[in-house]
Amino acid sequence: MEENAKYDRGCPVLDKENTNIPVCRKGSSCKLDVTNWLSDIPETTVKSDIVEVRFKNTRKGFYRNVNELNLQKGDLVAVEASPGHDIGVVSLVGNLVYYQLKKYNIPEDKEFLKIYRKAKLSDIEKWEEAISLDNPTMLVARKIASELNLNMKIGDVEYQGDKTKAIFYYIAEERVDFRELIKKLAETFRIRIEMKQIGARQEAGRIGGIGPCGRELCCSTNISNFVSVTTNSARIQDISLNPQKLAGQCGKLKCCLNYEVDTYLDAKSDFPKTNINLETETGTAYHFKSDILRGIMWYSFEKHEAVNVVAISVERVREIISENKKGKRVETLSNIVIKEEKQLDFENVVGQDSLERFDVKKKKRNKKKKRRNKNRPSNDRKNNPQSS
Repeated sequence: MEENAKYDRGCPVLDKENTNIPVCRKGSSCKLDVTNWLSDIPETTVKSDIVEVRFKNTRKGFYRNVNELNLQKGDLVAVEASPGHDIGVVSLVGNLVYYQLKKYNIPEDKEFLKIYRKAKLSDIEKWEEAISLDNPTMLVARKIASELNLNMKIGDVEYQGDKTKAIFYYIAEERVDFRELIKKLAETFRIRIEMKQIGARQEAGRIGGIGPCGRELCCSTNISNFVSVTTNSARIQDISLNPQKLAGQCGKLKCCLNYEVDTYLDAKSDFPKTNINLETETGTAYHFKSDILRGIMWYSFEKHEAVNVVAISVERVREIISENKKGKRVETLSNIVIKEEKQLDFENVVGQDSLERFDVKKKKRNKKKKRRNKNRPSNDRKNNPQSS
């Protein structure tokens, strides 16, 4: 257990069977991996000397291969750091790196840090020692922060590959004066300290967990760039503004609220405005709710109550609005009968018992009948040969 404990935190880690191959602790589903869709296209004579290198968690960087090393995806390299050097894994090489630079708006003429060499055995051993110090250092740092009564939470610690520097990731709602904390940490660990503030979404991505959908959290599997989520996304999809259902494990609005917003906006572009009332001979109908994907709108004859709610197709609503603009009132709202969907219920389709089988009381059997049945002769062929 102690041998595997140092690999529990951090990405990447080393494969136990082959120590020369770094792997992610999440396997092939690491969100830092980049698919090189230009791999089957022949490279040009002018090769890119910029390489993308990934480190623990969501940290990435672009480095210049000044020594013209033959690097491949997955190689462990020693890169320039301040101070000393750091150990990372090559995540992308080739012409696709230029597209990544454009994606992150990084100019190509920027002064990139250098790649010194491929990691040696001594570098890997020191890197493993640094990974093993992450978790104990975080626990001690939390204790020191609580003794200083600082309103902050240290969520993670990342040691540099040469163990000369450590990055402390923390969360704080307000501005925190951690100058005294840095002095205490420097005296305790004898290293250079760097404090980096992160948000609640980033912390949830580092810790991980299972969401209400039953799958692993999106922030820990595929999301690396967090986009702001607002309640407007829920309004567009006609989702109830219940903060308990809309909030994720981080306490913020769920990132998945943005997944289908564009689809709903496209489907909703053909819908008439909901503030337009429909005039009929029986009275005025007010908009109650909409089913955007099915193209149905519900109207009620009471403005603040659901009274005589009628389901109308979007085409029919447009017809009524055009008739009302001409000064005419329609007789009925809808001439189309919309079939209601069948409600799902428990069905014993694979031979399973009912979910309410423990609620039903079993009938008590009469013991006297059991005794009588035991005394009766059996109806075997030997006793009754005529039955054959």
